[in-house]
Amino acid sequence: MFNSNEKSIRGAAISQISSLHHEHTSYKWWVLANVMIGTFMAVLDATIVDVSLAKIMATFGIGVDTVKWVATAYLLVFAIMLPTSGWIADHFGYRKTYATALGLFTLGSLLCSLAWNESALILFRVIQGAGAGLMMPVGMAIVMREFPPEKRGVALGFWTIAAAASVSLGPTLGGYLIDNFSWHSIFDVNVPVGIVGVFATLVIQREYKTAKKESFDIVGFISMSVFLSALLIALSDGTAEWNTGGWTSPFIVTCFAISIIGFVVFMITELNVRHPLIDLSLLKNFNFAMSNIILFIFGMGMFGSTFLLPLYLQNALGYTAFQAGSLFLPIGFLQALMSPIAGNLADKINPKIPAFIGIVLLAFSLFLNHFLSLFSETSAIMISLYLRGLAMGWVFTPLSTIALSGIPRERMAQASGLYNVLRQIGGSFGVAIMGTLLTNRTIFHINSYGQAVNQYSPVTKNIVSGLSRFSQHAVGGTNAVSTLRADALVVYHLSQQAFVSAVDDDFFIAALITFLCVIPILFLRYKKKKGPAQKMVAME
Repeated sequence: MFNSNEKSIRGAAISQISSLHHEHTSYKWWVLANVMIGTFMAVLDATIVDVSLAKIMATFGIGVDTVKWVATAYLLVFAIMLPTSGWIADHFGYRKTYATALGLFTLGSLLCSLAWNESALILFRVIQGAGAGLMMPVGMAIVMREFPPEKRGVALGFWTIAAAASVSLGPTLGGYLIDNFSWHSIFDVNVPVGIVGVFATLVIQREYKTAKKESFDIVGFISMSVFLSALLIALSDGTAEWNTGGWTSPFIVTCFAISIIGFVVFMITELNVRHPLIDLSLLKNFNFAMSNIILFIFGMGMFGSTFLLPLYLQNALGYTAFQAGSLFLPIGFLQALMSPIAGNLADKINPKIPAFIGIVLLAFSLFLNHFLSLFSETSAIMISLYLRGLAMGWVFTPLSTIALSGIPRERMAQASGLYNVLRQIGGSFGVAIMGTLLTNRTIFHINSYGQAVNQYSPVTKNIVSGLSRFSQHAVGGTNAVSTLRADALVVYHLSQQAFVSAVDDDFFIAALITFLCVIPILFLRYKKKKGPAQKMVAME
C-alpha cells in the first residue's frame, strides 16, 4: 500500500515537473532551437548537393539530363510529402511525426552515401526527400503553435536562420568534403546531426494531438503524386539525349496525358471528398492564396538558378568544389542577419514593403548573372551573391507572416503544408526547366558558333596555325597531329563559350520569372494593426 502511494506521489510530482517545464517561458525557445536543427538538415541537403553534381557526373559518367534528377527527385518527393504532414501530425502527434521524419531523413542520408550508381543515388534521395517533406511543415507548425501571434514574425525570423546557415555552410562544407574526401561524405555528415536532432526532439518537445481524427485522402495523394511526377518527367526529358523524338515522342506525350488525367482526378477528389489531402478552402483566404502564387514563382527562379551557378563555376571557370562552395558562404550570413530584422519590421509595418524589396533585389541579382563569361572575376560574381543573400532575408519572413496571419491555429498544419508544397514544387520545376533549357541553349549556341566559324577564312587559318605551332613546340608531334590538336582546341573553346552563353540565357529567364512575383505582391491585402489607444477607442 505504501509502495503504491509512493508511486502515485512520485508520478504526480513528475507530471507536475513536466507541466512546469512545458509552461516555462523559455520552453518555446527550446522548441524553436530544436526545430531549427531539422530545418538546417533539410535545407543543407538541398544546397550541399549542388556543388557535388560536377563530381557525380564525372564519377558515374552521366550528363546534365541525368544528374539534375539527383536534385529534382529530392525536391519533388519533398513537395509530394508536404501535404500529408498535416494529417500525419494530427493523427499520430506532432512530436512523434517530427522525430520520425528526422529519423527517415537521416536513414536516407546514410543510404545515399552507400549508393553504387546514379539510379541507387536517385532512389535514396527519394527517401531523404520524404523525410524532409514531413519534417519542414510540421516543424513550422510547431513553432507557429508555440508562439503567440505578436511574436511569430520574430520566431519565423530565427527559424529562417537555420535555413540561411544551411545555404551558407552547405556548399562550403560540401566543397571541402568533396575535394578532400569524396562525394559520399556530403551525406555522411548528416547522420550524426540527425541522430542528435531526434534525441533532442524526444527530450524537449511535448506531444500534441488534435482531438479530431480524419480519414486519409488516399485517392488525392496518389493522383497528386502521379500528376506531379508525370509532368516533371515530361518537362525534364522532353529534349533529353536519349529522347530522339523530342516533345512529340510517344513517351513525352503519354507523360503529359497521364499528368492531365492525374490533375483532373486530383481536383475532383479534393473538391468532393470530406477530408481532402489539400484543403483548397484555405485558398479562399486572399493573402494566403496570393502568397502561394508568389512562392511558386519564387521557387522556380531561386532553385533553378542555384542549380546553375555551381555547374558554371566548376565546368566553365575550373573552380574546385570547395572554391565554388565557398562563394555561397556570405548568402546565408546575410540572410540570417536580415531575417530577424525583416520579421521585426513585418510585425510593425506593412510586410508587403520588405517582401517587395526582397523580390526586386533577387531578380536584379539574377539579372547580373546574365553577363557571366569565361573571364568573369570572382568579385563580379560575389556582388550578385551578396544581393541574393540580402534579398532572401527580406522575402521569406514577411511573406510567411502575412500569409499565415489569417489562418486559425487548428488549421496551421494544413496551411503550412500547402504553403511549403508550392515553393518546393516550384523549385523542382525550376531545376527541371533550367536543366532542359541549359541543354537546349547549349546545342543552339554550338550550332550558331559553328556556323559562324569559316574554316577557310584568314582569321580562322591564322588561329589554327598559331595553336598548331604552340602545340608542336609544347608537346611535340608531327604537323598533322598538331593541326588536329589545334582544331580540337577551337572546338573545345566553342563548346565552353556555348555552355556559358546557355547559362547566361538561363539566368535571364530566372530573373524574369522572379520579377513576376512583384505583380501578386502588389495585390496582397494588409490591415494596419491597432495600437493600444485605438483598441481602447474600439472597445468604447
